[in-house]
Amino acid sequence: MNVSHSRISVRDMVLTALFAAVLCAAAPFSIEIGPIPLTLATLVIYLAAGILGWKRGVIAVLIYVALGAIGLPVFSRFEGGFHKVAGVTGGFIIGYIPCALAAGFFVDIFRGKIWSFVLGMVIGTVLLYTCGTVWFMFQTGSTLVLSLALCVTPFLFGDALKIVLATIIAPQLRKALTRVSQRV
Repeated sequence: MNVSHSRISVRDMVLTALFAAVLCAAAPFSIEIGPIPLTLATLVIYLAAGILGWKRGVIAVLIYVALGAIGLPVFSRFEGGFHKVAGVTGGFIIGYIPCALAAGFFVDIFRGKIWSFVLGMVIGTVLLYTCGTVWFMFQTGSTLVLSLALCVTPFLFGDALKIVLATIIAPQLRKALTRVSQRV
């Protein structure tokens, strides 16, 4: 019987933990623009997925969500606790996971082609908006039109800018990390 074990290197663990930490540090700073705050969390998630790939990017996001769910103040407005995950913005918090998955998957599957960063991040953002908006509708009883106006429209321009920024930064850092790991 041939059992294949996937090994994770110390480098991978450190990078994954680093991105989880950066996400924990960046996400609490928010701008209140309605019921859904504007944060830098999506930018960090795009970078994590683009640099680390889907597996480690998702693990970094899962660490962030778990730390927030157990009460550490890593969510917007320096809040934490399961009540935030179950609350009005919880769909976005959970939506970060498929966002990282999609963004990293496209980068990994198409071997870091520049268009794969953009496509993955756009699809990830659609998944994020879908999770967040559906949960917002469930929590508030709002209509789809009102929910889209509150949960999506105000964020389109900012998230487009974050995707552009991440598409510029992530491929360069991914290449640099690959070169460094090949030397070691």
